[in-house]
Amino acid sequence: MSLFKKVFLSLISLVLINFYSSAQETDEELYNNQSCTSIMLGKGATDDGSVITAHTCDAYYRTWLEFVPAQKFERDTTHKVYWGTMHTHTRWSKNGMELKGEIPQVKETYAYLNTAYPCLNEKQLAIGETTFGGKKELKNENGLFLIEELQRIALQRCTTARQAIKLIGQLIKEYGYGDSGECITIADPKEVWQMEILGEGPDKIGGVWAAQRIPDDHVGVSANIARIAEINLKDTDNFMASDNIYEVAKKMGYWDEKKTFKFWEVYSGKKPFTIREFHVFNTLAPSLNLDFESEELPFSVKVDKKVNIRQVVELYKATYDGTEYEMIRNLKVAKKTRSEDGTETVDTIISPAAHPWMSYDKRKMLDGIKKDIVKRHRPISVQYCAYSWIAQLRDDLPDEIGGKIWFSMDVPQLSPRIPIYCGNLSLPESYYICGQDHFSRESALWAFRRANRLAMVNWGSTKGMILPEVEKFENKVFDEIEFIENRAKELYQQDIANAKKGEETQLCKTFLTDYSNDNARSSINRWWELGDEFWVKMRWKF
Repeated sequence: MSLFKKVFLSLISLVLINFYSSAQETDEELYNNQSCTSIMLGKGATDDGSVITAHTCDAYYRTWLEFVPAQKFERDTTHKVYWGTMHTHTRWSKNGMELKGEIPQVKETYAYLNTAYPCLNEKQLAIGETTFGGKKELKNENGLFLIEELQRIALQRCTTARQAIKLIGQLIKEYGYGDSGECITIADPKEVWQMEILGEGPDKIGGVWAAQRIPDDHVGVSANIARIAEINLKDTDNFMASDNIYEVAKKMGYWDEKKTFKFWEVYSGKKPFTIREFHVFNTLAPSLNLDFESEELPFSVKVDKKVNIRQVVELYKATYDGTEYEMIRNLKVAKKTRSEDGTETVDTIISPAAHPWMSYDKRKMLDGIKKDIVKRHRPISVQYCAYSWIAQLRDDLPDEIGGKIWFSMDVPQLSPRIPIYCGNLSLPESYYICGQDHFSRESALWAFRRANRLAMVNWGSTKGMILPEVEKFENKVFDEIEFIENRAKELYQQDIANAKKGEETQLCKTFLTDYSNDNARSSINRWWELGDEFWVKMRWKF
């Protein structure tokens, strides 16, 4: 590499890292940034009968990911439990990891997709996550498990959501929970559950938890707030909970047994919804006429019409454009135009420099000019998203084909989604390198982050370039996915036939892997090109 190129790339790195750093929020808002959004749909709520859960990793966590293969173990093997797995630099590194303990290993584990919060296994079990914090005095760091490790073990050992919930409950009881309040949304091809977990307090290293099933024709949302309310433990089809759920509440002085027990109220105390829950429910069930000023929204709601996967993708792009909750709606400027006959007209438009992801400092500056000119309602699509995915799980297909996530890096509205299947064998090399700590051409994250940040410099002139590119890539995949999966089914049957002849093949998995990785590489290459185009277009806009 020439000296000029090295210097040029170094300058790019400094500019973009400084831009990203300047977008960080105040200490109070930084806590809220440790946040994610999980939308869940039962199989009766989707147009193809798939079960859906999802996750946006909206914080400063690692962006590398890999498939961990299924494994077999000898007797007396242990599973090592580490803290710090979400901040390593590559799939090979262990920097910052701390060994906290060990538990007995099982004889066999399932293959799983290892993201910062492990998310999908080969048996179509998927787990999303959102942090809700809860009451601080409940956290006990002497507990062995953080939430991401519980997700990992559940994916390695379980095939259904119910199995995962029961296993996680057993592990917490035996070894302790060391994390703050967390919600995990656990789905298999038949059902999806929401499980909310907290520590047990300073005196015990266990934990307390509740889980509730999303009805088949409902949508649920978990967005950094405890939402489970009344619990009926006699209704085992829809509820599960730790055996100490009431005991801990009484011991900690949260519940006097007189008031109706609501999990969110007892263990969190915060209003159980904000704009994200309201937006999703109001979009998919407008007939309910839900009120944003209500004290409480339902745990889940029945959808007005069956939902397709593209509608869920669009929900994850939400910045509330065109509504009263749009952050930039008051940032207007005059725009002059002149017709062919020389007539001049003046229109009022939203400033081209305004965009839905403005940093705290910029918002503060604008509010200093005119009070409350900018009011931020936390969007689903945020600029501090590391990665996001939407899982589709289908029981009418083999696991290799039936389970997939629609994966995206960086801002969900600005990066296209690619399908990654349960049957995938590998990922592009650039997915194995985290981009959080330094700019790198070898990291997939920076292809998207660079172009997306440059598009924000003058959003009015770039959104017409980048949004059609996102749509183009997504349209291509959605248009051809039925053909791809039909071909995968043919290859799956061929694999079965070959196995009967004593010849083990992976034709189906190889085909899906190639398809997924080709889409990933294509989008990465295009976003590097877009970044180059935006550098030129924005040269006088900074």
